[in-house]
Amino acid sequence: MPLPVILLNRRAGLAAADIRQIETSLAVAGWNAEIRQVDPQDCRAAATAAVQAGAPVVVAAGGDGTVSAVAGALVDTPIPLGILPMGTLNHFARDLGLPTELTLAAKILAAGHVRQVDVAEVNGRPFINNCSIGLYPHMVTHRERQRQRLGRNKWFAMGLAVFSVVGRYPLVHVLIDAPGLLVRSRTPLVFVGNNRYHINLLKLGSRPALDGGELSVYLVNTPRRISLIALAVRLLLGRARAERDFRSFVVPQVRIETHRRHLRVALDGEVLRLDPPLRFRSRPGALAVLAPP
Repeated sequence: MPLPVILLNRRAGLAAADIRQIETSLAVAGWNAEIRQVDPQDCRAAATAAVQAGAPVVVAAGGDGTVSAVAGALVDTPIPLGILPMGTLNHFARDLGLPTELTLAAKILAAGHVRQVDVAEVNGRPFINNCSIGLYPHMVTHRERQRQRLGRNKWFAMGLAVFSVVGRYPLVHVLIDAPGLLVRSRTPLVFVGNNRYHINLLKLGSRPALDGGELSVYLVNTPRRISLIALAVRLLLGRARAERDFRSFVVPQVRIETHRRHLRVALDGEVLRLDPPLRFRSRPGALAVLAPP
């Protein structure tokens, strides 16, 4: 019988140490699995191959990008997604209630409790956390360019990216069309989340549930650069207020139109170019995951 497959995001200089950590954690949990190292761009294809080969479970060992890529191959299949959180933020794992310590996370895999959670999709592409247009995709692109060309630290590179992008301050004109809702806006950022997100310092980006069958849509109410800087300060101080700083909606589906022929989109941290209109919808219970009850 095929073993569960663990797909480890290969990172230069870290893969060997990561494998030893995973092997030790699995031994403590008493769970057997096959560990495969894969390049980031190959995670989804490797997960699809594991499913086709009969793997009973496919585990993503990495950060949110790795988890999202593997999850994309498991949507609408009975094969559960397992997670060994090894990224920087691990948003999806934390919102599932998974421990970030590897030995404890391995014990969750061994327990085998399956939950059905939602995914969202935009123009047919699934995502587990969020999608954004406007400032953020430009920041990610600028950050990754610095890391690849100059080898800069991720957070230092993002800090420089923020200054660079805010200096140019790209705005996007959007038409938000959802059931019972039609909104036109000129905004620096549109955020669409898989289920309802908290917006404050203590729970910035966290979700109380992953099975609500809904999308949260946020538009930033800052048409001027100085207003955006003030909003960033309020977020850091935990003083941002939805009624003042954001326009927010909770909907099962939404269509976003712009006048642009192509749009840069950050999808679970990966930057893509999609052709508008962007059609979002919630996919309730489309993903099986191994998680605490």
